[in-house]
Amino acid sequence: MKTLKIILNCIIFMILTLLISCEKEPEEDTTPEFEPHSLMWSQTFGGSNNDAAESIQRTMDGGYILVGYTESYGAGNNDAWLIKTDTEGTEQWGQTFGGSNDDVTKSVQQTTDGGYILAGWTKSYGAGNDDAWLIKTDAEGTEQWSQTFGGFDDDWVEFVQQTTDGGYILAGKTKSYGAGNGDAWLIKTNAMGTEQWSRTFGSYKNDWVFSVQQTTDGGYILTGFTYSYGIGGMDAWLIKTDAMGIEQWSQAFGGSDNDMTKSVQQTTDGGYILAGFTWSYGAGNRDVWLIKTSAEGTEQWSQTFGGPDWDMARFVQQTMDGGYILAGYTDSYGAGMESAWLIKTDAEGTEQWNQTFGGSKTDGLASVQQTMDGGYILAGKTDSYGANDRDAWLIKVRH
Repeated sequence: MKTLKIILNCIIFMILTLLISCEKEPEEDTTPEFEPHSLMWSQTFGGSNNDAAESIQRTMDGGYILVGYTESYGAGNNDAWLIKTDTEGTEQWGQTFGGSNDDVTKSVQQTTDGGYILAGWTKSYGAGNDDAWLIKTDAEGTEQWSQTFGGFDDDWVEFVQQTTDGGYILAGKTKSYGAGNGDAWLIKTNAMGTEQWSRTFGSYKNDWVFSVQQTTDGGYILTGFTYSYGIGGMDAWLIKTDAMGIEQWSQAFGGSDNDMTKSVQQTTDGGYILAGFTWSYGAGNRDVWLIKTSAEGTEQWSQTFGGPDWDMARFVQQTMDGGYILAGYTDSYGAGMESAWLIKTDAEGTEQWNQTFGGSKTDGLASVQQTMDGGYILAGKTDSYGANDRDAWLIKVRH
């Protein structure tokens, strides 16, 4: 009996020892906290002179297409520049377009046939001075055709989009046509770039649009600035047209100082998101400005972002989670004279995070697209990195 008691006590002791050892605190997790907007990779493109990227799009093969201008390559002065990369931003090919004068492309989109449509302006070709310029290439960037639009004065295109009928819609500014010193300009072409119609918007002062998108009703939404309408100075401007480019309504936004929007997109609720800058509101000097409107262009809310110096957004896109991503530059924050700046907000425009990129010199972003992995691809220019002077810059940011 005594022996059995000893055995039982030993068993109980072993069980208690085992339980105590199981209750030991787990080892501390030393895995670094994941930063949701950290840099994955970046690439620069360029030579000994000034080069820049103005627009970025993800391509059907998972790579990227960039458009901008180059002084380092091509026929002379500034040439239009198209660069295709793989998924890691490594250049697969590049093409230049232009003559002996200044030629610039500002916008690119992959077309339904796998090629590319580019838009900007040219001084080498056309009717005179700067003319609006539309270039269509095949999948390897070889030019298939090009068209110029304009008159005796300066005319520019800032943005192009392929339309549902296979043609193209272009937005910019014309000094050759319209009512005043410079008018907002909308051009519709067929699939071969032949003009079907064009419209001007504005009055006797200076008016300009930088962005256009075909809307779900088949019409178009445009944004830019107006001196002809609004409260005072330069005001942000939103114009809605029908499928033939006839104005249905317009709205101006701003205060007593200069305000501008550079990018517009229709949102999933049928309204619109606009981004640019404001001198009238915010923390000081020029601040990033984000405006959300209803389907009729009535402001629902607006937000400013920035510090004591100059800050600006050049592009906005609605993200998969219903929020917004903005790309531009900041003088208020970052490492150098001017830093590339990425801002993520929720659906109400409240900042969730922001990130600066760059070195000790001047760096900035012109375009951003959300990628299929939930991250972001950014394009712009950098003086801090690359070959020399200013280089085109491609950055991939993880989710």
